[in-house]
Amino acid sequence: MNPPTWRKSSRSTQGTSSECVEVAPLAQGIGVRDSKHPNAGHLAVTAEEFAALVQRIKGTV
Repeated sequence: MNPPTWRKSSRSTQGTSSECVEVAPLAQGIGVRDSKHPNAGHLAVTAEEFAALVQRIKGTV
């Protein structure tokens, strides 16, 4: 299996903050990790959990 292809949100690169996360499709869901510490591991969630997380973030921003 190929390693995940991580990407940053386009919103992460538009601001002045260096605090952002990266996401990658995984075999069984979505991976989320800290872009400043990519070797520290990642959180794996289902596609449904990721969609719910995005909706919560959009609702509070």
